[in-house]
Amino acid sequence: METLNEFWMIVLEVWQDTVLGISVGRLVIGIGVLFFFFVLRSLIARFLIYELKVLARRTQTEYDDLILEALAEPFKLIPIAFGVFFAGQTLGLDGTAATLVQNLVISLVTFIIFWGLYKITDPFARALSKFEHILTRPLTNWLVRALKVIFVLIGSAAILEVWGIQVAPLIAGAGLFGVAIALGAQDMFKNLIAGISIIVERRFSPGDWIKVDGVVEGTVENIGFRSTLVRQFDKAEVYVPNAKLSDDAVVNFTKMTHRRIYWKLGVEYRTTKEQLKLIRDQIEDFILSHDEFAKPPEVSTFVRIDKFNDSSIDIMVYCFTKTTVWGEWLALKEELAYRIKDIVEGAGTGFAFPSQSLYVESLPPQDRPEPFVPPTAPATPETVLER
Repeated sequence: METLNEFWMIVLEVWQDTVLGISVGRLVIGIGVLFFFFVLRSLIARFLIYELKVLARRTQTEYDDLILEALAEPFKLIPIAFGVFFAGQTLGLDGTAATLVQNLVISLVTFIIFWGLYKITDPFARALSKFEHILTRPLTNWLVRALKVIFVLIGSAAILEVWGIQVAPLIAGAGLFGVAIALGAQDMFKNLIAGISIIVERRFSPGDWIKVDGVVEGTVENIGFRSTLVRQFDKAEVYVPNAKLSDDAVVNFTKMTHRRIYWKLGVEYRTTKEQLKLIRDQIEDFILSHDEFAKPPEVSTFVRIDKFNDSSIDIMVYCFTKTTVWGEWLALKEELAYRIKDIVEGAGTGFAFPSQSLYVESLPPQDRPEPFVPPTAPATPETVLER
């Protein structure tokens, strides 16, 4: 009997004081509290967030839907923070253990807050897209990226401070290290500043067709911190340093208000003055009467006899189309070419091609050279016999 009592006393001792002075009973209760809030997390994910999304869909704006979608994951972590807090209260910790639990709860709350701020930047970017006349899309993307980096840095610093890690000395040390890096990374910072100037000046935006002589020509896909992604017309990707796009002259074809057609038409020299006038007037009438060609004074339009070339009389055709779309512009060029061919052939003349004429004239008698007659050999008996 005494042996059983001794064994029971050992069981009670283990039950009441197991780890860090915590009884098994309180430890089991604490684990149960954590399990309860873990289950509650699943319930929140399944029902509460779902109901909130249903309510958000009934509103007129879409931003509450986007915000709820972004905050869904951080919301699921809130019950875990509650669970750790109440489990710590249940265990009745003191001293170092209580401090550790408290720091863990504060770290979880800090993480949830800054994670939520990080996730909410995407709906914020969606809201800023309505102000593209003030803030361009690349500038909005840069602001969102900068905000995300700021939230990550501040959140990390706040959590480190909770655990007693001083951030200020780290920043000071990082500053000295940063100076050393900056000396070897001047090009990177130059490209970063160039990218900011490109966005502020609105030189181009994603989707624009640009050309930089000797560098690249194609469609802009993304303006990054260091380089800009341009897809050439052969579908190849080219990453161009922002400094080149900031310092060099950039032609932005997308910003064209109209698209130009500039031709020199060569007609034959046998074309009469009346034919030239008829050709010029009919080409001009076609351009000015066509709905798809821009008209003066909005743009300059010229059809003029330009010059006497080596083998042709040149007519200059200078006009603009209303469309800037390459395919539509090519179709209008083709239509104009067909019409010009009909006009020239209808006027009774033709197009000239490079040629040279060689004129041969007979010289007067006194200037003619004397004919050369080769001398004959003297006769010999042998040649006489042969004859």
